Amino acid sequence: MAVIPSGLVKLWTLHRDGALAGPDDVVSPSERLSWGRTVGLGMQHVVAMFGATFVFPLLMGLSPQLAIMMSGVATLLFLVLTAGRVPSYLGSSASFVGVTGVIATQGGTASDKTGALLFIGVALLLIGIAIHVLGATFMHRLMPPAVTGAVIMLIGFNLAPVVARTYWPQDQWVALAVMAFVITVSVASRGFLSRIAIFAAVIFGYALSWLTDVVGGPITSPTGAGEVTTHLRVDWSAVAAAPWFGFPGATTADVPGWHLPTFQLGFALVALPIVVALVAENIGHVKAVGEMTGEDLDPMMGRAVGADGIATIVATSVGGAPTTTYAENIGVMAATRVYSTAAYVVAAFTAIAFGFSPKFGAVVSAIPGGVLGGITVVLYGMIGLLGAKIWVEHKVLFGHPATLVPLAAGIIMGVGDVSLHIGEGFQLSGIALGTVTVIVGYHLAHQLARRARREPGAPDFSGTDLDAAHSDLSREQGWDGRPAH
Repeated sequence: MAVIPSGLVKLWTLHRDGALAGPDDVVSPSERLSWGRTVGLGMQHVVAMFGATFVFPLLMGLSPQLAIMMSGVATLLFLVLTAGRVPSYLGSSASFVGVTGVIATQGGTASDKTGALLFIGVALLLIGIAIHVLGATFMHRLMPPAVTGAVIMLIGFNLAPVVARTYWPQDQWVALAVMAFVITVSVASRGFLSRIAIFAAVIFGYALSWLTDVVGGPITSPTGAGEVTTHLRVDWSAVAAAPWFGFPGATTADVPGWHLPTFQLGFALVALPIVVALVAENIGHVKAVGEMTGEDLDPMMGRAVGADGIATIVATSVGGAPTTTYAENIGVMAATRVYSTAAYVVAAFTAIAFGFSPKFGAVVSAIPGGVLGGITVVLYGMIGLLGAKIWVEHKVLFGHPATLVPLAAGIIMGVGDVSLHIGEGFQLSGIALGTVTVIVGYHLAHQLARRARREPGAPDFSGTDLDAAHSDLSREQGWDGRPAH
């Protein structure tokens, strides 16, 4: 696979006279508007990605400042490795939060987390090579919509205990207010504000927590570590001590800045199953961009997945958060109809500049736990329901037990954090065990069902939707090459 193109991304041609001709005018990835307008569009992309890109590393116990910086580096890498054909921003994903939480509960440090997440980058690179060589249909057959939806669902719902036990108890009333704010802004507001509801909720929650401190004084509640103390919701002592400029350093004793990863096989195996969700995200985003731009980007799928893998390897090798392509920025392109990669270059360099301010990192790290509780209760549920959305969009049918039974078993294993001990000191649990059950169980069950239907005296599947809807089992579950998103 030629992951690295023969040259750097070509310079952009000026679109018309550098301005839009009208509301229906479209700017292609290889074009740009005037640099003034391009900078404005780049800033808009920064705002779109900013909320999630600094919140998710915070939830992972990694430096938000370093994550912002490396998201810019990752985006530049992605644009070069995809030859500028796939406009996209790379930032931190909620998919990583669950596995880092599991690693933390098993005694893992920040370096253990980044070591495990680096393996995800390696896996993405290898899968990208496989997709490029074997074709996009390869991934669709391995992970049809039924499987992809189930894995994403168990990843999201596996995070529910993090909300219930860690964030919500720190300040339940602020959490409730922030949750209501997210719901209201996401649904009732119009335009761009609805796309940055998470970012706006952080600002709202921060201000509400500070005001509550001023009016009501300190709160007695658990800290993020579970210790019950009396403390102010907003503590900016670390902010006052942080310099304005410098490399991303440690924000707290548990959240280091630059650091080298450490590698443990058990932690890597916990993290690897979320590759399923990341591949689905990448493929879905490439498809979405192709539909918007009118270009056939299927040949770029393997390169895009591989480029995300390389970006994740680079980011985690210095202690940063892993990356994935961002739907938020694709939404911005859909609204503006400007697909110029020049705007993404502006956004990337802006993110790198933000990364050189430790004071900014300290402000982010001081976000009160109650604020995170209100955000995550919505966010984690949305991740889980994205799996159901995939089922609905691809008309996955559950009348046949070959689909229903293995998916049901895998989801409960993932959500319930079921463990399977394999020898001394090694186990599969939660997301990892649930994903293995879904993928292996689904394909095994369907193979057995095919054999049963070909043999005389096979079980009667009447009452299911198998025969009524489709003549062939593979077509029933989306094996016709349709993407998982």
